[in-house]
Amino acid sequence: MKRSSHSTAAFSLVEITLAMGVAAFCLIAVMGMLPAGLKIQQASIQQTTATEILSQAAADLRASVRYPPGQASKLNSQQQALKGHWATVGTPDTLYYTNEGSQTGGLTPSTPPADAVFRLTLTYLFPPTDTTSLANITVTWPARVDPATGVPAGSVETFIAVNR
Repeated sequence: MKRSSHSTAAFSLVEITLAMGVAAFCLIAVMGMLPAGLKIQQASIQQTTATEILSQAAADLRASVRYPPGQASKLNSQQQALKGHWATVGTPDTLYYTNEGSQTGGLTPSTPPADAVFRLTLTYLFPPTDTTSLANITVTWPARVDPATGVPAGSVETFIAVNR
């Protein structure tokens, strides 16, 4: 009787079981990190939108007209909006923005609009000279949380000095 010299190479049942166990462990670890990754992505989107809102407000302030002291009464109604005036010291303006970064609710509404996600607080500071205007801009979210009375989920803040 002749024996075949051809042998078959294969994995044993134990090796296959171990390989499947390692693969399952890795898959569970990756699936466990998925919620954390989604949460970080959402926070990043909100941070980016808030930064865009802040940049837009700073650009609007840089482009606005600043009248010399005592000339504020000569402003028309359109110029008295946020883009055309620097308010008096201690009177911050509050604006609300949607998730897409569009303004909603007008200038300093009494309550946050239903579609508001972000709150912009613009605090005018006393200018050091007649030609320089100073402001502190803060964007917080969610809009329903007033930063003066509660802790928002996130915020971005900048200081702007406009020399005219």
